[in-house]
Amino acid sequence: MELSDLKVFLTIAEEGNISGAAKRLDYVQSNVTARIRKLEEELGVLLFHRHPKGVTLTEKGIVFSEYAHTIVNLSAEAVKTVQETSYPSGPLAIGVVDTVTCHNFMSSLAEYQNRYPDVSLSIWTGNSSDLFTKVLNHQLDGAFIIGDLKSPHLVAENIQNEELKLITRQLSNEYPDLATTRWAVSPKGCPFRGVLEEWLRNEGIPLVNMIEISSLETIVSSVQTGLAATLLPASVLTGEYADLGIYPIPEKYRYTQTSLIHRKDRFKSKAFTAFSDMIRESMAKADDLVG
Repeated sequence: MELSDLKVFLTIAEEGNISGAAKRLDYVQSNVTARIRKLEEELGVLLFHRHPKGVTLTEKGIVFSEYAHTIVNLSAEAVKTVQETSYPSGPLAIGVVDTVTCHNFMSSLAEYQNRYPDVSLSIWTGNSSDLFTKVLNHQLDGAFIIGDLKSPHLVAENIQNEELKLITRQLSNEYPDLATTRWAVSPKGCPFRGVLEEWLRNEGIPLVNMIEISSLETIVSSVQTGLAATLLPASVLTGEYADLGIYPIPEKYRYTQTSLIHRKDRFKSKAFTAFSDMIRESMAKADDLVG
């Protein structure tokens, strides 16, 4: 069993089909098929269920994938450890949910790159659940997520608490009728959608009158045009959106937390350490200004 075989196995598991794995690895598909069959023969078990739409892990495959992840990640960690310089450098992959970019996040990134020009920074956007998984799987060094997602393998550092608001096209003297409101929401997995669903459910209102939108900018634009209302942190209402109507929501659902998460690895790169230190500095300065 070779390390490259484990990487092929994990890529197939992530892609859900052999053709996608071959394309991602830049291998001939027959080579990928042969290598995974050889691995299954060596182990004496089937790792994948084959079906017309692709493959899924068997029960044994799920168990094996946990060990394969550990082996591949330890190998990568060993390389990083011996190649680490005395100053922040090398690649740094950070995940971020859309709403975080509405704060001073981008200016913090600019400051970070000015301080540490030898770091090759890459930014990945997505919902909190997807970013959480990518950090666990070593695809990201860290990520800003919203909500209370936890794992014994991760460290979560609270960065910012925010107040959620019901946002409409314009402010009215009367509170919006929740039963007749059309909602603009992100796809499932978004913590704001989860809060909205729970709030409406407790009011006896199912979340069915909605438009699902994957872009934060498009959600806010749909509110601006009067197409729908939404539930978001009020801090997103800057620039042309500053005049939208905002309403308080029940205190039980009102507050949300943004956290910077990273793995509990023995090795933590100087690039990520410098990044997390700078974010703490930035948040401390913001709190001082508010105070």
